[in-house]
Amino acid sequence: STKISPLVALENVQHLSTEGLCRLLENASGFRVHEDFRVEMIPEKSTAVLSLLKSIDAQEFVKFCAESKQLQKFKITARLLELTPSIKAENIPAGISTDHITEYFENVSDGAGPVVHVQLLPEERSAIIIFCNPKGKA
Repeated sequence: STKISPLVALENVQHLSTEGLCRLLENASGFRVHEDFRVEMIPEKSTAVLSLLKSIDAQEFVKFCAESKQLQKFKITARLLELTPSIKAENIPAGISTDHITEYFENVSDGAGPVVHVQLLPEERSAIIIFCNPKGKA
């Protein structure tokens, strides 16, 4: 199984589109979207989840975000999502919705608890399911 990429949550991104956020991150960090990181917006939480695809140190990235004048201008904050229990599910049928996956993993007999986020990786036919951390922090 492949190593799950470190996840970084960017908060207060409600005033940016996915493209706008990607451009901002590319300009600020020099990293490239799709090559170095993948972004998934969670509009109902005003948050974006960044999957760091290369060997980018997630803690360094969070520190960089905290010091970035460009991100400060938008009041965007970053934090690690490392401690959140997550699993990678393989062989996901094409066209399945994140709602279906959430429902399935919350209802399996040994369910890990409430699902916070599902990240579909259609090109790999897999998904990363992130569960609510027992301390109540997503």
